[in-house]
Amino acid sequence: MNVTLNCDMGESFGLYKVGDDAGMMPIIDVANVACGFHASDPDHMLAAVRSAKTHGVKVGAHPGLPDLQGFGRREMRMTRDEVRNTIIYQVGALSGFLKAEGVELHHIKPHGSLYFMAMQQEAVAHGVCDAAEIYGVPLFGMTGTMHEKIYQERGIPFIAEFYADLDYDSSGKLILTRVHDAKDPAEMAERCVRAISKGEGTAEDGSFFPVRCETICVHSDTPNAIEIAKAVRTSIAPWH
Repeated sequence: MNVTLNCDMGESFGLYKVGDDAGMMPIIDVANVACGFHASDPDHMLAAVRSAKTHGVKVGAHPGLPDLQGFGRREMRMTRDEVRNTIIYQVGALSGFLKAEGVELHHIKPHGSLYFMAMQQEAVAHGVCDAAEIYGVPLFGMTGTMHEKIYQERGIPFIAEFYADLDYDSSGKLILTRVHDAKDPAEMAERCVRAISKGEGTAEDGSFFPVRCETICVHSDTPNAIEIAKAVRTSIAPWH
């Protein structure tokens, strides 16, 4: 079993810096690069692609809702076609920089509230698939949600994701916050090992829920993201 470590990154904008991408890139296997709607801009997209290429890190597109001020973490009402088109547009932008650097698009992973919407709304999940079919790449998502159900029904390769720096409720649902808090690296690493070895996620109340884990995510904007990523990387070595 090969479990990878991924990171949502490339989310700086203009003079505003979000996360330590330079420090994170040598630790991870996969970079989910923002595509300009919730964060990033052409210069930061190119910088992220070049850095990933230098470190041998695979690059996926991380398209979000058109909400730069809210960082894509405020839900919007969108039709299936609107979801499809907003993803096609953003992945197309990143694809240009990937082509310029001779790097292949590895996957698509919706960002923030778009990711959550696709977890729960069938039409949104289909919109995500409509875009992924065009680019012919896998989708990252969560088990036990519309991600797994719709993506697999549509024949889109599905990569099951587990979060190292977010909390889950007792039903196994992610708890979305506008701003991410620091987490204890050792505790987060322990949760990741449990998810891989026992197929159990750890809820905020200490209970467990069924989960499948093929890739683990750490957000670049979590305050102690580097420490968490290092702890997780060490702990998952037997499955890496």
